[in-house]
Amino acid sequence: MAKQAEGKKEGKAVVRKVNEGISMGAKNDLEVVGKLERLGLDMLKQIDDETTPTFSTALRSKSNIIYDQGVGYIRLGDKTEERRFVNVGQARKFMQTVAIASKCKKFLKEDAHTSIRGLYYQLKFSLGDTLDEELFSEQSESNPLVEDLEVALTVKREDLNLNTDRKGVVAGPLTIKDKFGGEEVTIDCRKQGRSGWMIPSDVDNGMDFIDVDADYVLVVEKDAMWQRLNEDKFWKKENCILITPKGQASRGCRRLIRKLASKKLPVYCFTDCDAWGWYIYWAIKTGSMNLAYLGNDIATPEARFVGVTMADIKDYDFLEQLTINAKEVDIKRAEEMLSYEWISRNKDWVAELKTVLKTKKKIEQDALQGPRLSFVGDYLREKIEKKKFLA
Repeated sequence: MAKQAEGKKEGKAVVRKVNEGISMGAKNDLEVVGKLERLGLDMLKQIDDETTPTFSTALRSKSNIIYDQGVGYIRLGDKTEERRFVNVGQARKFMQTVAIASKCKKFLKEDAHTSIRGLYYQLKFSLGDTLDEELFSEQSESNPLVEDLEVALTVKREDLNLNTDRKGVVAGPLTIKDKFGGEEVTIDCRKQGRSGWMIPSDVDNGMDFIDVDADYVLVVEKDAMWQRLNEDKFWKKENCILITPKGQASRGCRRLIRKLASKKLPVYCFTDCDAWGWYIYWAIKTGSMNLAYLGNDIATPEARFVGVTMADIKDYDFLEQLTINAKEVDIKRAEEMLSYEWISRNKDWVAELKTVLKTKKKIEQDALQGPRLSFVGDYLREKIEKKKFLA
C-alpha cells in the first residue's frame, strides 16, 4: 500500500507539470493547449479519486489498420489500448507520455518550434527538478509516444509545435500568406525562380491560401523531372500547380496536396513505372499504414495516375528500347503491392503489376526525354487532355 501511495504521489507530481500556467497564444494554440490541459486534469481527478491514472489511445498495430472503401483511404479501426500508471509494465511509458505532453505545452507557451529530435533531447535531459531520471535512452522510444498523443488528442504533431523535415517543392499559380515568427509574408509560387517554394512540415497553422488560380495539380515524383518541367514553364503554359515530393511524399507535402484537392482541383500523379514509384502514388491517394491515424488529413482518394505505365510501351514505341531490367527488390515490392486490398481490387493496377512480374522490366519517367527534352511536356499534355488515367 505504501508503494502504491508513493506511486500516486509521484504520478500526481508528474501530471501537474502539464497544468502549469501558460500565456495563451493564437486561437489554434488555445484549442491544443486546452486538450493538453484536459488530459492532465482528467489524470489528476483520477488520482484525487484514489484510482490509478490512465491514458487511452487508439491501437496503432496492424490488426487495427483498415482500408475503408467507403471513404477511399486507410484509417485506424475502433480498437483502443489503455496504459495505467501503477502497472509495473506500463508506468515508464505512461510517465514518458505525460512528459511529452508537458514539454509540448511549454513549446506552445513560448511559441517555439522544434523537431522530434529536439524534443527527444529536451526530454532526455531531465524530467524536472525533483525527479532526476533519464526518461529516454533512444529516440525510438519517444517517437511512437508523440504519435499516441496525436491520436488521443486528435491533433497533428505540427499542432504541438513539432516539425518534421521539409521535403517537396511547388511552382505555379498559388499565392500563400505565411504568418511565422511574428512576421507575415506573402509567397507567390509563380515567382520563386528555378528553386520553387519549399514545402514546410506545417501547412496549416499560420498559413492561408490567398489565391489558387490553377486548373489542376501535377505531382511529379523526381526533383530532376520537376526542374525540367519548371524550366519549360509547364505550369504556366498549362495553368497548373507543379509539385515534387522528391520521392516519397512527406506529411507536409501530402497535407498540401489534400488541401488543394479540397479546393476542387484535380490531382494527377506522374512517377516512374515501377512498384516504388507507383507506391508513392498510392500513399498520396489512400494514405499509408504507418500514418493511418491521419488518413482523413493526408489522403487524396480523388487523385488519378497519369503515368508512367507499362501500357505506355504500346502507345510510345521508343519506350521499348528504354526499359530497364527490374531488380529482385522491385519484383518483391510489386508482389507486396498486389497483396494490398486497396490495390488488388483495381483490375487495371493488377494488370500493370502483373506485367512487371512477367516482363521483369521497368521504365523511369526520365525516359520520356529520349526523343527530345521537351517531349515529357507533350506526353503529359496528351494524357491529361485525353483523360488517360489510372484510378
